[in-house]
Amino acid sequence: MEYILICIVAFLVAILTFFSGFGLGTILTPVFMLFFPVELAIALTGVVHFFNNVFKIFLVGRKADKGVLLRFGIPAVIFSFIGAWVLLRIPDAQPLFEYEMFGKTFFVFPVKFVISMLLLIFASWDLIPYFQRLQFGKDKLPIGGMLSGFFGGLSGNQGALRSAFLIKAGLTKEAFIGTAVVVSTFVDFTRLSVYATRMDQSGLTDNLVLVISATLSAVAGAYLGLKLLKKVTLKFLQITVAIMLILLSLALGAGLL
Repeated sequence: MEYILICIVAFLVAILTFFSGFGLGTILTPVFMLFFPVELAIALTGVVHFFNNVFKIFLVGRKADKGVLLRFGIPAVIFSFIGAWVLLRIPDAQPLFEYEMFGKTFFVFPVKFVISMLLLIFASWDLIPYFQRLQFGKDKLPIGGMLSGFFGGLSGNQGALRSAFLIKAGLTKEAFIGTAVVVSTFVDFTRLSVYATRMDQSGLTDNLVLVISATLSAVAGAYLGLKLLKKVTLKFLQITVAIMLILLSLALGAGLL
């Protein structure tokens, strides 16, 4: 049962996240958590996410904007290492607050609450007409790389902040997706390398068939997303990113993710 559910989710979410540039790990992790302990679920999701990104590099990596890649990607990689290093060395944070709903207790932690607020701000820029014309100058890209990389290493939520900045960088839809994929792959490699020092390798090897199946499902979804790319516009991408930013920010702020 877990094989079927995880593979279906990986396939469907990979199609949608091909355009938005984020969301696969965010949505797939809770599904893995239905069947595995939290630490193992994060590790399994990370492997699927990484190899799906590697495949997307072959699909659209050549479309990446080299200038943006250097200004945004290098700070993102450096700060993802810092964020992952901090994550492994800080004590478990106490929740800001907690509440009960439907008989279940939800906890809201400081890092995720801060990220949710940032995402809400960025999302509003794509939905309010005045801000829709706003573009980030090249000098602002390193700041975006630092933020997305650091929070990616610290919490795993790096894609949303990355897309929020890149969607305003004046890129074509192909360059936006290609640049996001390349940056994401290098950030994933960096943070997974740090996490690996604390991962239980036996959990990964024992579930190798599931990881391969989920990865192939995500790859198939990404390939279908590439075929659909010609039918979408940059405006569609902007609205998609904004809506997903809002949904993700609300889920993080409410302690659902």
